[in-house]
Amino acid sequence: MSDAGSGAGSERFPYRLIATDLDGTLLRTDDTVSQRTREALAAATAAGAAHIVVTGRAVPWTRHVLDDLGYDGLAVCGQGAQVYHAGEHRLLTSVTLDRQLAGVALAKIEAETGPLYLAASRDGLDGDVLVGPGYEVGGDLPAVPFTDASDLWSAPLNKIYIQHPTLSDDELAETARQTAGGFVTVTMAGAGVVELLPLGLSKATGLSLAARRLGLRAADTIAFGDMPNDIPMFGWAARGVAMANAHAELKAVADEVTSANDEDGIAVVLERLLG
Repeated sequence: MSDAGSGAGSERFPYRLIATDLDGTLLRTDDTVSQRTREALAAATAAGAAHIVVTGRAVPWTRHVLDDLGYDGLAVCGQGAQVYHAGEHRLLTSVTLDRQLAGVALAKIEAETGPLYLAASRDGLDGDVLVGPGYEVGGDLPAVPFTDASDLWSAPLNKIYIQHPTLSDDELAETARQTAGGFVTVTMAGAGVVELLPLGLSKATGLSLAARRLGLRAADTIAFGDMPNDIPMFGWAARGVAMANAHAELKAVADEVTSANDEDGIAVVLERLLG
């Protein structure tokens, strides 16, 4: 898979940029991309469209997936914090969290909810994800355990992950937004994944930067996603397509709902647009 440059599109395909989320969208439940979806993306890029992966995962949790796909274009990682050149294995831009503001935000949230389980994503191409006691990491993604809270703040961070022993993801995200929304951006990226980000950061921020590098605009873009963290990207793109397995909040703002990620939902739409 390639980003296919910034060619002028064609009458065969109405968009010059295809932005796809990764988990729950491009990836199936088993973390693979189906042959049908690969072929549909290849046909769309052959027709002049660029493809950009836009994921909440930071680069260290994304790079192996892109390498397995043979993807050599731009990827927006870390919820918009990082623009990564997959072909060159190079970080082009990176935004970090103000650790002082993040500390204030955490204190405000915990004053409302009680103690949280914490994890954090360190900045950089090889930044570790630090995981504290009680925090559950999905799948088999690599993480480094910590017990001393000071370790959390000892190096630049892209984001902090929070979990709560009893509150649902939706309840935790809403409480965090209400108590700390003036200090950090709060988003929900998946089951058990509520994140504190640099204030004002979103997938739309990173996607707009990556698109500009290709000479492309929001009006050129169709975006695919499945979670509330994709809402800003849908707001930016000309068309937003939610997967059938998407969160209700994203479906509510989508222009269209396609099949689930396990049923080639991206391919269904691209094949129709390709005619």
